[in-house]
Amino acid sequence: MIGHNYSYNGNPRVKKTGVEQPFSENEVAEYVRCMNSVEHFCKNYVKVISLDDGLVPFELRGYQKDMVNHYSDNRFNIVLACRQSGKSITSVAWLLHYLIFNPEKKVGILANKGATAREMLGRLTLMLENLPFFLQPGVKVLNKGSIQFSNNSEIIAAATSSSSVRGLSLNVIFLDEFAFVQNANEFYTSTYPVISSGKDTKVIICSTPNGIGNMFYKLWLSASQNANEFKPFTIKWRDVPGRDDAWKEQTIANTSVAQFEQEFEVSFLGTTKTLIDINILLGMTALKPLKEKYDIKYYIEPKEDHQYILCADVSKGRGMDYSTFSVVDVTNEPFQQVCTYRNNTISPLLFPEYIMRAAKTYNNALVIIENNDAGMVVCNAVYYDYEYENTFTTSTVKSNGIGVTMSQKVKRIGCSTLKDLIEGNKLDISDGETIAELSAFEPKGSSFAGANGVHDDCVMNLVLFSWFTSTDIFTSLTDIEIKELLYYEKLQQLEEDLPPFGYIDGGFNPNSTDSFTVNHDQMVKELKEWKL
Repeated sequence: MIGHNYSYNGNPRVKKTGVEQPFSENEVAEYVRCMNSVEHFCKNYVKVISLDDGLVPFELRGYQKDMVNHYSDNRFNIVLACRQSGKSITSVAWLLHYLIFNPEKKVGILANKGATAREMLGRLTLMLENLPFFLQPGVKVLNKGSIQFSNNSEIIAAATSSSSVRGLSLNVIFLDEFAFVQNANEFYTSTYPVISSGKDTKVIICSTPNGIGNMFYKLWLSASQNANEFKPFTIKWRDVPGRDDAWKEQTIANTSVAQFEQEFEVSFLGTTKTLIDINILLGMTALKPLKEKYDIKYYIEPKEDHQYILCADVSKGRGMDYSTFSVVDVTNEPFQQVCTYRNNTISPLLFPEYIMRAAKTYNNALVIIENNDAGMVVCNAVYYDYEYENTFTTSTVKSNGIGVTMSQKVKRIGCSTLKDLIEGNKLDISDGETIAELSAFEPKGSSFAGANGVHDDCVMNLVLFSWFTSTDIFTSLTDIEIKELLYYEKLQQLEEDLPPFGYIDGGFNPNSTDSFTVNHDQMVKELKEWKL
């Protein structure tokens, strides 16, 4: 049947639209088998390019079979995969199967670069060209950027940008190497309306890790903790046939341990330092809110006789930085984050209403507001308009006497104390957004801030809270002396690391009596008194 009258644009391997396809009884049976099984379709009819053998049938490995079934069974998919695992080619084969056997669907392939997306579309075209005509739906348009089929299904390829899919209605979005996308937060924000526009829209996100704090890490972390709708799928280097300990040693010798851990062990260990130790961050687990109303997330219900502190960070509400607050239970150790708020469109004139709602819920919590810039508007509204007496003030006469000015000194003390609190297991974080921001809170000059493209507004609540715990006011309110507590813990660690005190030889003469005995308890007592 292959010939000029049936081929698309002179390509004898691609069937053009409008061709009437006669089916034999065997072809009908095969068509049904392929429609019902992606595995059968790939094994018997899909061909790929092998570096060693050229064009070969696509034999799905065990994890690749699980991968295509994962796509079919779930609406939101996120794949964390090692290098050279075949994740992209497997995804392309699944997309081709979806387009052939699902009419009137639109698919978008998006990658960190437009050339990469078009290369993946080229792989799909190669698979299409090697299908028998009875499986091809017929082609209306085929170029480097899109393919339109006679069953009215279509696939496009583009780079990930805030405008790449704006205004489109897509049934499947495939995002490749999403951890390496620049401004991924902005892209995802503009893309999510496309994702959520249909009840059956599928999303497939694939990537190798690229440190912590980026959008892919945030989505993966939330998926791993069942905090979003994405279903995680992992491919590690041992899953790939032919990779053993000898291969691992050779790869590390040719690269580095850190590179191997990121690209093959699929470790999120970043290349930049964060305020909080990476191992601590990776061990954090977000809680699922008990309820969420008006963007206020309640993680733990208020308890009678418990003492709470609400710390708020204020933005201008113009869709950029977020107005946020955290409520922390300071009754017992460890302190516990129990409630959060995060919104980047709320006006400073309306924000006080949400602060009051949460503060009153949590036993009239002490409210501490950062008063820089628009924060002063919120401070005045809470203290004067709402007449909330439990507002932190240093003076009712000075213009900046209500709330706290986030100076370099306050931030420095706050960051240092926050690190000690979290790494010393004195503060438990419940909120996933806060954990994600902490994962990208890294050195910037002589201070710390969110990595490029990552907000840090939730973290700044905790910086403000941590600064406050180092003040005498906090001690008088709670009878908890944080500085003493952290100091004695460090002293105890130092004591445990030191060799035991006892008989010490002067070393001059084996038979000499020039030696002395140190009293262990006395030494520790003196150290505590000196506070070394």
